[in-house]
Amino acid sequence: MLPQEIIVKKRRGQALSPDEIGFFVRGLTTGEVTEGQAAALAMAICFQGLSVDERVALTLAMRDSGRTLRWDLPGPVADKHSTGGVGDNVSLMLAPALAACGVYVPMISGRGLGHTGGTLDKLSAIPGYDVRPDVATLQAVVARAGCAIIGQTDDIAPADRRLYAIRDVTGTVESIDLITASILSKKLAAGLDALVLDVKTGTGAFMQTEAEARALAQSLVAVANGAGCRTAALLTDMNEPLASAAGNALEVANAMRFLVGAEIDPHLWDVTVALGGELLALTGVAPSAEDGRARIARSFESGAAAERFGMMCAALGGPVDFVERFMEYLPAAPVVRDAPPAREGIVRAIDLRAVGNAVVELGGGRRRPEDDIDLAVGLDQLAPLGAAVGPDRPLARIHAADEAAAEAAAARLRAAYQVGDQAPPERPLILGRIGPEDVAGPEAAR
Repeated sequence: MLPQEIIVKKRRGQALSPDEIGFFVRGLTTGEVTEGQAAALAMAICFQGLSVDERVALTLAMRDSGRTLRWDLPGPVADKHSTGGVGDNVSLMLAPALAACGVYVPMISGRGLGHTGGTLDKLSAIPGYDVRPDVATLQAVVARAGCAIIGQTDDIAPADRRLYAIRDVTGTVESIDLITASILSKKLAAGLDALVLDVKTGTGAFMQTEAEARALAQSLVAVANGAGCRTAALLTDMNEPLASAAGNALEVANAMRFLVGAEIDPHLWDVTVALGGELLALTGVAPSAEDGRARIARSFESGAAAERFGMMCAALGGPVDFVERFMEYLPAAPVVRDAPPAREGIVRAIDLRAVGNAVVELGGGRRRPEDDIDLAVGLDQLAPLGAAVGPDRPLARIHAADEAAAEAAAARLRAAYQVGDQAPPERPLILGRIGPEDVAGPEAAR
């Protein structure tokens, strides 16, 4: 086969065979396919699209471009993926909660992307925590603690890593076909039996409209099930922060308060419990999502989820008493100050992308992939929609490296928050569900 002939075929709108897709992906991995050829195929896919069968073939080829994990455990292996948001620290609570319910969770996570925070950056705020252990350590930690949240190793889906770097500079990142294969190739390489997806929509999401989010969710669910991994997705609202904190160490602290029951953000609870319930039902650990939600809630209320987090943290090199003494270990910013609103009133709307970018501007995110980040900075006590704000009720509390950065963040927050005299209409947090039974085709439903 010739790479250029495969490009021409897709450019003309013809379907590619699994062999052709596999040949091209192997060439990506070995370097026999050039960056120009990869960019050309990515652009052809953007214009012509892929069928479900082509998406499955691309996902499996990218999964198989590197190492795939195998497990011999006395329970199902499962994971969760979020498309990204502001104040989305669900993974930090959900992985140990699932472990406490008998599910094994090898969670391969990423760093921050754009205005959204990354789970690996959050965990990097924990002293000693190894976010990139070797595979033997990963397997040992999952077997012992029931969960391990780590980063992608060099030998997991290497074709995806190369293709994503090319897409990032060629205007092809937003293709649903390529997003689907990118997300699922890494998840399926972890050897999962089941996967739950949190596909977000709103001002803080990459998919800003519900129609876009639903299209992505349907693609992910169809392809994952077609690849043999039982998968469902929840569509969730991202027009206000999920947690009341945004920033790496601040989100870890928020998660620890959640786990020990000291302070629980209601929307964060609802989404975490709903995703966990879905996954317990998908794995067969619970007879229904409703029963699964009750089991996840009990894991938090009993302290079992907090115990599992502590076991995971210690096994990956973090402090053995982190859950009990987390504030002593997490880095703190030197400047902490309130961000008052432009006027007194009720929060009617939030430009959540702007809130996320305020954290990036504070130094808590990256403008370029190679940038270092300040793990201590960010925002907490973020006002949600419908909150009353005023001189003594700020929009948020700012954690900054210096006064100038804090003042700039306060100005960005005032611009991001719309304050009026009436509360906005209520909007459901969970907007819908797409399960294996909702996607077309016998392969997708198996």
